[in-house]
Amino acid sequence: MGTGHDHGAGGAAPDHRARLGVAFGITATILVAQAVGAVLTGSLALLTDTAHMLTDSTGLLVALVAVSLALRPATKRRTWGFRRVEVLAALAQAALLLAVGVYAVVEGVRRLVAPPEVPSSELLVFGVVGLVGNVVAIAVLASGRRANLNLRAAFLEVVNDALGSVGVVVAAVVIATTGYQRADTIAALVIAALIVPRAFRLLREATAVLMEFTPEGLDLDDVRAHILSLDHVEDVHDLHASTVATGLPTISAHVVVDDACFRDGHALEIVERVRTCVAHHFPVSVEHSTFQLETAALRDREAHGHA
Repeated sequence: MGTGHDHGAGGAAPDHRARLGVAFGITATILVAQAVGAVLTGSLALLTDTAHMLTDSTGLLVALVAVSLALRPATKRRTWGFRRVEVLAALAQAALLLAVGVYAVVEGVRRLVAPPEVPSSELLVFGVVGLVGNVVAIAVLASGRRANLNLRAAFLEVVNDALGSVGVVVAAVVIATTGYQRADTIAALVIAALIVPRAFRLLREATAVLMEFTPEGLDLDDVRAHILSLDHVEDVHDLHASTVATGLPTISAHVVVDDACFRDGHALEIVERVRTCVAHHFPVSVEHSTFQLETAALRDREAHGHA
């Protein structure tokens, strides 16, 4: 006897698409300005920040496409719609961020040995332009950053860009006041240090969803014990939990009950109690659940069949 509790795949709110569109426009504009600045000044910090901006502009564009796809409804061929596109987009962004961080470290070490001359005044101008633009983009994305992995990735990337611009500005000021040219390279390495840990964290989170790991905060041993504590429940097996997309955890299991439950009408009551249990009793509320009720004899036959 199988049953499911299905909540629609839903979709990202349309205003998320508008926010991402504005942020992408700002970031793309800053990218062009900083690319020109990197060529004119030869600054590694500005070049690293420009590469970061390229990554983030690409990431924001991917995020914008992902949000648009997520708004498309589910179909009989795509029962979750495009909800998981946000996870794929976050994974791509994390990989790009990691690549930029590694490049900055390698090039930074080389330039520490032989630092080139960097004009501080031009570097300061482009750094301030980048900082102002990123602050505006942060303001646009701030309120929606907790909506899903994709928007969180976009917000973190813009914050990293702003911190990178701060590094460029500081490097320009140090060079202008002290003539210490390695300040530019040090700033580039600081930017790389900001990029890499966040890239790894985002990569880990996206991978956990794609590998269908148990949702963080949900202890399946506790779930099993709580279901077993219900009247008439004899066993729980094939218990699985995963995450389809942000805010959409799922769980399924085979629940063994007394034979009498199928004769006296208790079966449906037990299903509802188990559903309520996983939806309200644990830190992670799982409202999309599928439970198969079976007798001990059926469980034993299945176990023999898989032996």
